[in-house]
This record gives sequence, structure tokens and C-alpha cells, in this order.
Amino acid sequence: MQFLIAAKRLFIVWLVLFGLLQSGVQAQTQWPKQPIRIIVTFTPGGAPDILARVLAEQWQKNLNVPVLVENRPGVGGNIGADFVAKSEPDGYTLLIGTVGIHAINGALYDKLSFDPVKDFTPISFLASTPNVLIVSKQLGITNLQELVELAKVKPNQLTFGSSGIGTSLHMSGELFKDMTGVQIRHIPYKGRAQSLPDLVSARITMLFDNLSSSLPLIKAGEVQALGVTSLKRSPAAPEIPTLAEQGLPGFEAISWFSLMAPANLPPDIQMRLNQLTRQALNNPEIKARLLAGGLDPAPGSPQELSKLIATESSKWGRVIVKSGAKLEQ
Repeated sequence: MQFLIAAKRLFIVWLVLFGLLQSGVQAQTQWPKQPIRIIVTFTPGGAPDILARVLAEQWQKNLNVPVLVENRPGVGGNIGADFVAKSEPDGYTLLIGTVGIHAINGALYDKLSFDPVKDFTPISFLASTPNVLIVSKQLGITNLQELVELAKVKPNQLTFGSSGIGTSLHMSGELFKDMTGVQIRHIPYKGRAQSLPDLVSARITMLFDNLSSSLPLIKAGEVQALGVTSLKRSPAAPEIPTLAEQGLPGFEAISWFSLMAPANLPPDIQMRLNQLTRQALNNPEIKARLLAGGLDPAPGSPQELSKLIATESSKWGRVIVKSGAKLEQ
């Protein structure tokens, strides 16, 4: 009799455990069941937008839901980042994170409406690209030394554009000013699409842009490239020298991009998104396409991404303090 009672209790426990297991599996397989939005905090055409559309294209081959790319530019990426930070952590609203949003803006702005670290769940590093210093052909400048000499003769008369205050492109300019000792005025734009016509027509003197975004213009001869901001030349454009080798040793300002979600994203969805991202960016065809365009894809773990954000925040925090830059959102 006691044996039957014990067996019955064991059977009940087994049923409960089986039910919990099944419910867990069901919870994991329920995602995704509605469209996924990837928020890009800059205008279309730039590196973040390119990466978002690559992910959307690849994910839709594996998922039975639409994957949409939505551009929400403004305030150095803060508008789009704030929107994602305040969204439900359900895996349906994601962010293309940038070095500006997660490693620069926290030190640059007096007060943000979101925490660049605590309000997000890291999913994966996506890719990096050096920035490139380009000038208008109308200036007749062909190398870095000529630009520095002109800037010293005309203090505060030359201008440099960027895709927004607090972006790595803005910080590239601030680092350039610090290392050369020149005074150049910053002209922020909502995105590269607005700044390029002003550069081509020489309404602004120079522009720091992602190499991946500027390569078509450089190759078409519409702008003059003076140097890339990485320590080594880019395989996508080995003919362009680095700023470091032209008299600015140690100059490095890399734009990098990541995939983020709102804080408290369920771990199973986090890892599923990480897996999907790795599959997309490790696809040989996709990888070759991105490398040819100046982007170096390198998806990794959420933990690796968290460590990178901490390291970059420390680096750019020092640059911002030294420059004295401080903004209000």
C-alpha cells in the first residue's frame, strides 16, 4: 500500500515537472509572434542603417514575422535610444547601439532621460569601422599637413561637420583639435545626408564620417579623403593613410555598432537574438559584402559587449573632460 502511495506521489511530481518543462519550452517558442522593429538613431544610408537592414533581411529568412527598420534620428542618437529604453522588454523593439549612445553621451550630457548602460540589455557587438576625414574638393587640400596649416592661419574660421553632437564623428573632431592644437568650429547635423551637400559645396571645411558611408563618394572623386582614424589602414581603402602615420601618433577613433534591447529582456530571447545575429553576420556572403564596404563584422557574446562599453566609456570620458564639452539634452 505504502509503495502505491509513494509511486502515486512520484508520478504527480513527474507530471508537475513535465508541465513546467513544457511551459518553458512553449514560452521560448512563442517568440517571435509579431513584427520586430529595429530602431536606427540616424538617417538612412549610414553604417547603423546598413547593419540594421542586413539583420532584417537575414532574420526574415529564418523567422515567420516581418522585421522592420525604423529611423529615429536626433540629439546624437538620444531620441531613438530613449524610445527603446522605455519600450517593453519583449524582444520586439531593438536598437542599433553606437559608441556615441553607450560610451560618450553619458559623460557629454548633463542629464539624460535614460541610462546608457542600466536601461539596456546587451545582445551582441555587430561591427566596427574607422572614421575618415574628408574635405571638399573645392578647397584644393590634398593632405593632413595642408589642412592643419590652413587651420592655424585661420583660427575658428574653419568648420567640421558631424552626424550629431556626441557621436564618434563629433568626438573624432574634438580629438583632432586636441592633438593638433587648432581651433575649428563644430557644425552638428541630424545625419550624414544633410552634411554631405554642405561639404561638397565647401559650406563646411571638413567632415568626419564613417568610412563605410563615405567610400562611394571618395571613389567617385566627389570629396577628398585625408586620412582614416584607425591605427592601421583599412583593407577596404588601403590607399588612404591613417592620421596616426601623418603626424598624429596614437590617433584612434573607431565607430562601432551593437544590438541592444530594453533592460530586463528574458535571457532566452536575449540568447536567441544573439544566435540570429551571429548567423547573419558570419554568413560568408554578408561578411564579404560588409568588409568591402568598410565595415568589419565581429559578432560576440553579451558579456564581451558589456566589457567593451565599459572600456570605451572610460576612454571617451577622459576626452570629454579634457575638451570641456558639456551639453543639455
